[in-house]
Amino acid sequence: MRFPGRLIPVAALAMAAVPAHAAGSSSIDPGDTAWVLMSTALVMLMTPGLGLFYGGMVRRKNVLATVLQSFILIGVVGVQWVLIGYTLAFGPDKWHFIGSLDWAGLRGVGLEPNATYSATIPHQAFMIFQMMFAVITPALITGAFAERMRFKAFLIFTPLWATLVYDPVCHWVWAPGGWLRELGALDFAGGTVVHICSGIAALTCALVIGRRKGYGKDDMMPHNVTMTIIGTALLWFGWFGFNAGSALAANGLAASAFVVTNTAAGAAALSWTLVEWWHRGKPTALGSASGAVAGLVAITPGSGFVGPLAAIAIGGVVSVLCYFAIVMKGKLGYDDSLDVFGIHGVGGTWGAIATGIFATVTINSAGADGLLHGNAPLLIKQLIAIAAVFAYSFVLTFILLKVTGVFSDLRVTHEEEESGLDITQHGELGYSF
Repeated sequence: MRFPGRLIPVAALAMAAVPAHAAGSSSIDPGDTAWVLMSTALVMLMTPGLGLFYGGMVRRKNVLATVLQSFILIGVVGVQWVLIGYTLAFGPDKWHFIGSLDWAGLRGVGLEPNATYSATIPHQAFMIFQMMFAVITPALITGAFAERMRFKAFLIFTPLWATLVYDPVCHWVWAPGGWLRELGALDFAGGTVVHICSGIAALTCALVIGRRKGYGKDDMMPHNVTMTIIGTALLWFGWFGFNAGSALAANGLAASAFVVTNTAAGAAALSWTLVEWWHRGKPTALGSASGAVAGLVAITPGSGFVGPLAAIAIGGVVSVLCYFAIVMKGKLGYDDSLDVFGIHGVGGTWGAIATGIFATVTINSAGADGLLHGNAPLLIKQLIAIAAVFAYSFVLTFILLKVTGVFSDLRVTHEEEESGLDITQHGELGYSF
């Protein structure tokens, strides 16, 4: 049985939940497999792209440390995912909350399809595609504590967060038996799992770790906006794999997701530019880049459920919301260095709500109609999912930061912060001139 998207209707779960040992009854489709593997490579490129996006926005003395925080997670989470992450996220359900350890170390995750997740591609192709989502999600959080977190603490906190926050939330939303999937909440490519989860964690980190030395007084302008624009381009490019690849097949749904992804990003870049121009008197390159990313975030949960006109509305609105969320950050006084909550937390929340408004089964019969198509209960389910992930990510992130603090100071000393993380944490500089 072949499904037109990642999410299977609750009513179909009984038919879809074929045991792993029976998965070989499906056959591999070369086109689907090629598309998913290509999409995996695209999503992998997003993480170093994120490093460049963030790296350009910090001060020169911290650029290398900031880029490295994203880059090293390809290794850290890549190993964690093989050992335990995949089975916790997608393994056979336990208590509607977490996967079992049946697939630990990829035991039983072979080259034959698994009819539950990957009816036309190798099970390992689905696994490695999902790994890239698991890698970039904690990488997003790094923008909140940029320029001040100790690298040792970072290496302790990140695998704990991936295991105890990301993996359970992933199971809730995408695995058969997960309670939010059973509820009927929709998230095609990670608005809730990736962006809300990381956005709330970022806000928690900013509050617990505290503001940068000199915040609000010293010049903390981006040192290389050109680098940030290049990072944005790589993110936009990779996002086609992120969203269109989530169709898990080379089909019409993948094409639809590709189109709305580009459309929402374009609308959001334009919207941010216009709002900033009106509010501050000049349109900036950094603003256009921020808008494009906000649009990509917002379309992610609904990319397999909405059409192009809805994508324009989603992208147009998200930049207004994110822009003024960032303005409010200055008034509230917390230091989310690179506005992870303002873009990913707020943008992902709007995207999940918008999915509950604009979703239609004419785009994806495996989804559901939203509010504008006569199904108000879907919006309620989306709000429940948002609230649950907000609460879980905030509480667990707070606890994990405190646990990390037992083994390492969370932030560098004032002297190390003044000198910069490049030289004090890594003994090298991002630039030699």
